[in-house]
Amino acid sequence: MTRDDVPFGKGQCDIRLQVDNEVEVSLRRDTVFIHTIAGRDAYDDGNSECNAPLPDRDIRGFDFQVVESRNDIRLLAEPSRRNNYAAVVRIRDTSGGQGRYHFRISWQMTGGDDFGREGRGYQAPPPDRRGPGMPNDRPPVPGFSWNNVIHFDGVGRGQSVRSGFGAERLSAVNVDIDRGGRILVRFRTDNGRPLAFTGTVIGREGVQYKVDAMTEDRRLRGPMYLTLSSRDEVNTITFEGTNGRDRLRLNWDRR
Repeated sequence: MTRDDVPFGKGQCDIRLQVDNEVEVSLRRDTVFIHTIAGRDAYDDGNSECNAPLPDRDIRGFDFQVVESRNDIRLLAEPSRRNNYAAVVRIRDTSGGQGRYHFRISWQMTGGDDFGREGRGYQAPPPDRRGPGMPNDRPPVPGFSWNNVIHFDGVGRGQSVRSGFGAERLSAVNVDIDRGGRILVRFRTDNGRPLAFTGTVIGREGVQYKVDAMTEDRRLRGPMYLTLSSRDEVNTITFEGTNGRDRLRLNWDRR
């Protein structure tokens, strides 16, 4: 979220969707998951935004507000340990065709609620417009600095699931991160074709690092999380990317 009208110390996510019939929407951290119950798939209205990820722990001052709706929209569940700290919203649009829905999630922020420093929150870097390979030389997000170099080759197991293509198994992975925080991740797959991602390291929480990542074909983009050991060995990698219609989910663990 680039605007500055959110009060200091307040976390806020504005989710704007086009919905046909009925969907269940879950907001977890800074990712929106949409489950279509009936009708055509819902999609982002083009300007959903957050000033910080929804915390993955007990939340103070949680609030749900309907800003715009055509029919019924309600909060089904507040973030809690039982639902992995997701806010779950049900939307029923019975007027025919697609309707616009805008709801707002807000909460009281604490010192560790964002990936940046000094309360700046998370801001995704602008899209990379260069050709395949390492991303461009844009600087890291203000508030987070990466000055390490990592080269990791590891054997593990995992799976990626892409809408319209099904699942494929993952084995070995190669991870390269340069001093500017630019990253290249390549997985070996069971079909012989590598699955590759490029991106930029944008934040850290303990041993977990967050990457603004995209697939090699630049069609799908989203958050990638890597956990590293004290010896800069990659232990786990997860990714959830979308272009508003197609989606790719990935999980990998080192053996």
